[in-house]
Amino acid sequence: MKFRINDSVIVIAGADRGKIGTVTKIIASDNRVVVEGINKHIKHVKGRDGQGGERVEFFAPIHVSNVAIADPKSGKATRIGYKMEGKTKTRIAKKSGEVILKTAKAKKPTASSSAKATADKKKAASEKSAK
Repeated sequence: MKFRINDSVIVIAGADRGKIGTVTKIIASDNRVVVEGINKHIKHVKGRDGQGGERVEFFAPIHVSNVAIADPKSGKATRIGYKMEGKTKTRIAKKSGEVILKTAKAKKPTASSSAKATADKKKAASEKSAK
């Protein structure tokens, strides 16, 4: 699939046609993507254990044939092509030829970094109580 997380896409078919959003999740097995702000659904959840019921809003997946990537130069819908630059393969917009930049993925906290953070908090707390 040519889409990546955090790509800016335009809906080209369906009820949300013309809207722009960012890809938050890719479901490659079903050829679907979840786009923030597109295809909003409301799920009614029944209350449990004395808690009241609620309405949960979520964005349902949309088929990849109904979205197109936004051209970085013009902002209009375009197709994705590939270009080899040396040994690296880069994505380009077919309409303008501009390179579609690779977006940085959010890093997940590792166990060592979280352990270090808690150790720093304990150290700060002990210094504060010593004063």
